[in-house]
Amino acid sequence: MPKTDLQLKLKNLPTTPGVYLFKNKAGKFIYIGKAKNLKNRVRTYFQSPDKLDPKTERMISKAVDFDLMETANEVEALILEANLVREYKPQYNVDLKDDKHFPYIKITTNEPFPRVLIVRRLEKDGSTYFGPYTSAKNMRRTVHFLTGLFKIRSCNYVIPHPKGLLYKVCLDYRINRCGGPCAGLMTEEAYKEQVDSVIMVLSGKSKKLVDKLQEKMKTLSDDMQFEEAKEVRDQIEAIKSVMVKQNVDIGEVINRDIISVAREEKNAIAVVMQLREGALIGRQDFQLTCEPDETDENVIEAFVSQYYNHQPNMPDEVFLPSELPDIKLLEKWFKKEKGSKVKIITPKIGDKVRLVELAARNARLLLDEILIKKQTYTERTSKMVTTLKDDLKLSKSPRTVVCFDISNTGETDAVGSCVYFENGKPKKSEYRHFKIKGVIGQDDFKMMREIIGRYFFRIKDEKKDPPDLVVVDGGKGQLSSAVKELEYLGFTEQPIIGLAKRLEEVFLPGQSDPMTISKSSPSLILLKQVRDEAHRFAITYNRKVRSKRTITTALDKIKGVGPAKREALLKEFGSVGEIKKRSPEELAELRGINIILAKKILSQLHK
Repeated sequence: MPKTDLQLKLKNLPTTPGVYLFKNKAGKFIYIGKAKNLKNRVRTYFQSPDKLDPKTERMISKAVDFDLMETANEVEALILEANLVREYKPQYNVDLKDDKHFPYIKITTNEPFPRVLIVRRLEKDGSTYFGPYTSAKNMRRTVHFLTGLFKIRSCNYVIPHPKGLLYKVCLDYRINRCGGPCAGLMTEEAYKEQVDSVIMVLSGKSKKLVDKLQEKMKTLSDDMQFEEAKEVRDQIEAIKSVMVKQNVDIGEVINRDIISVAREEKNAIAVVMQLREGALIGRQDFQLTCEPDETDENVIEAFVSQYYNHQPNMPDEVFLPSELPDIKLLEKWFKKEKGSKVKIITPKIGDKVRLVELAARNARLLLDEILIKKQTYTERTSKMVTTLKDDLKLSKSPRTVVCFDISNTGETDAVGSCVYFENGKPKKSEYRHFKIKGVIGQDDFKMMREIIGRYFFRIKDEKKDPPDLVVVDGGKGQLSSAVKELEYLGFTEQPIIGLAKRLEEVFLPGQSDPMTISKSSPSLILLKQVRDEAHRFAITYNRKVRSKRTITTALDKIKGVGPAKREALLKEFGSVGEIKKRSPEELAELRGINIILAKKILSQLHK
C-alpha cells in the first residue's frame, strides 16, 4: 500500500472495539488481534521500530496492509479473534495445531431415543457434546465401554417409526449391547435413564452415579427383581473399576481445569488437567506453534481463548500459571457466550500451586518427548538417505524419491499410484494417482509404462526437475517397461530401481540378477516405507474407484431409477447398504418414488 494511503487509513481509524488483520504482499493474513479501541491499538504498530518487540517488528516489516472488523463490544472482539485465528492460522499468532480435527462425543438428546456418536464439529442442534478429545483411540474405547454397559443403540433408525412400525432387532441386542428400543422392547423412560447414566460418567459424576445405581439396586432387590438388580450391580462394578484406574482424588468437590504451557523456540505444549467433583479424571494436551519471543502470558491467553471457544462444557474454575492482563474480559466472555460463571485463578500458595506445578511438569515432559522425536527422526531419515546413496552407488544423495505401484484386481478399475518422499519424509502434496486408460486386460508391465510416461511427460512439459531416484514396485519386467518409457521421453540418465518381493533384492537397469542390500542397512527402512506407502495409496484409490462404480451400477440397473432419483436416494440414505435396510414405505417418502417403485428397488438390491 502506498505510504499516503496508509497514513490516510491510520488517520480514519474508528475508536470502537473490533479486530484488526495484517496482510502481507500476497494478501495473506499474517497476524490477527483484538482491540478495545481500534484506533489506539493499531497505531501502536506504526511507532518507532525501537519501541516494538522483536516479533512485532518482524511482523510489521512483512505487513503491507490491514483490514478491520468492528464489533459491538470487547467480548465480541475476543470471540471473533479466536474464530479468525482458528480459520486463517496466521504466521505470527499462537496456533493450536490441528484443532479442527479433534473429535467430540455427541449424544443426540434432541431425539426420543438418543444415540452416542463420534463427530468432528459442534452444531447447535440440541444435542449434548463432550470434548474435544486429543486421543481418538481412548475416546473410542470410552464410547464402546459406555454404550455397551448402558445398552445404548448404535443404529440410525428413526425411533419411534414415523408410521408406528417396529424394526427387527440387530446383533447388538442379541449380544446384550442394546436394549432393543427399535423393536419396542424398551420404554423411552427406561432408555433415557440409561442415557443419563452415560452423561453422568462423561461429566465426571461417576461417584454420584454409583450412589444412584446402588439405591436402584436396593429397590430392585426389595421388589424381588433379582435379575435386574444383578445387572445394575454389574454396572456399578464396571464404573468403580474405571474410577480406580483413572481417578486421583483431590479432596474438593469442584469442577476445575488446571492449565500450564511448556515452550522451546517455536514449539509449545499446553496441558489441561480436568478435575470433576474433586477427582482428576483426565488430561488433554495440545501442540502449539508460536514465535520464540512471544510472551508466556500471550501464549496462555491465546490458548485459553481458542480452547474454550470450542469447549461445550465449562468448569467452575480455571487455574493458570501466571496472571493475564485480560482475565476480566475472559470471565465476561465465559458468562455471556457459555452461560457459565467461571473464575480464572492464579494460585499463589498451598496445594493449589502444586496442582499447577503438576500440570507444568506434565507439559514439560510431553514437550521433551516431542523434541527428542523430532531430533531423532531428522537424524534417522538423514542417515537413511545417505546410506541409500552408498548402497545403490548413486552419484548424489536421493533427496527426492518417487515410487510407482499398480493396483489391479481384475479386468476393470486398474489404477496406479505415485508417492513422493523428500529427505526421507512423505510429501503428500506431491502424491499422484492414475486411472489406467491405455491398457486392456491385465498387463502390469504396460500399465507401469503408462503411468511412468504420464508422470514424466508432465515433468518435461512443465520443465520441472525430475526426482533423484525412481522406485518401481516390481521385478525385472516392470523395471524394463519403466526404463523404455523414460528413454522414449529422453530421461536416459534417470536413476531408477525395481524392488523385488524380497525387499533386500534390488533390480538395476541392464542387470539380469538383483543386487542384495544388507538386511542391517538403514536404507532398507526407507525403501520399505516408500514401497508400503505407494501400495497403500494405490489400494485406497482402487477401492474408491471400485466403490463408486459398484454404487452407480447397482442403482443404474433398476428400470425407473434415473440420475435424479439415484442422487436423491444416496443423498437421503448415504449408501446402497443403507438403502437395503429401509422399508418400501421409507423409500416411498422421497419425492418421485411411489410404493411400487420402492418395492422394485429393494427387490433388485436384495438379489
